[in-house]
Amino acid sequence: MGNALRLVGFGPTGWGGTLLEGAAMTLALSVCAYLLGLAIGALCAWGRLSGGRAVRAMIDVYTTVLRGVPDLLVIYLFYFGGGQMIGAIAHLFGATGFFGLNGFMVGTIAIGLVTGAYQTEVLRGGYLAIPRGEIEAARAIGMGRLLMLRRIIAPRALRFALPGMGNVWQQVLKESALVSVTGLAELMRQVNVASGSTQLPFDFTIAGFALYLALTTVSGGVFMGVERRVAHGERMARKQRA
Repeated sequence: MGNALRLVGFGPTGWGGTLLEGAAMTLALSVCAYLLGLAIGALCAWGRLSGGRAVRAMIDVYTTVLRGVPDLLVIYLFYFGGGQMIGAIAHLFGATGFFGLNGFMVGTIAIGLVTGAYQTEVLRGGYLAIPRGEIEAARAIGMGRLLMLRRIIAPRALRFALPGMGNVWQQVLKESALVSVTGLAELMRQVNVASGSTQLPFDFTIAGFALYLALTTVSGGVFMGVERRVAHGERMARKQRA
C-alpha cells in the first residue's frame, strides 16, 4: 500500500506530476473542443431556425450523423483517415514516409464536431423556450435584430440552455479520454503508461478515476454557480420591472 502511494505521489519515483500534466492536457483539450462545438452549435442552431430548406436539411444530416456515430470512429476518421489523405497528397509530390497529425488538433476538431451536433439542439431548444411575447414586444417597439439578439434573445436563450450546456461539457470531458488512441499525453494516456510501467493498473486507474471525478465535480459546480447567478439576475430584473 505504501509503495503504491509513493508511486502515485510526487516524490522522485512518483507519477503524481505526470498525472497532473495529463489532467491539464485533458482540461485544455476539453475547453478547446467545447468552444469549437459551441461556435458550431450556435451557427447551426441559427441555420435551423432561420435558414432555407436546403440549409436546414444539411444541418439535420450533420446532427443526425454525428450523434448517431460512435465518437471513437470520428476520432479514427480524422486521425488515421486524415493522415492517410495527407500522406497520399504528399506522395504525389515525391515525399515519403508516414504523415501523422497532431493529436491535440485532431481531438479538438473531432470532439468539437460531435459536440457541435449536441450544442445545436441545446441552443435551438433555448431559443424556442423564450416566450414569444417578449420577442414580439421587442419588435413592436422597433428594436433592431442585433439589439434584440443582444438584449433579449441571447440572455434569455442562455438562461434556458445553460443546464444542457453543462451536460454537454461533462460529456466533452469524458470523451477527451478517447483521444488517448492518438498518443496525446492526456490523462487517460498517462494512466495507461503509468499502469504499464509499474504493473499496478488498479492503483493508477483509481488515481485517474479520482482526477476525472475532480474535474467533473469542480466544473459542474462552476456551471451550477453560473446558473444560480443568471437566475438571480433574472429575478432582480423582474422585481425592477414590477
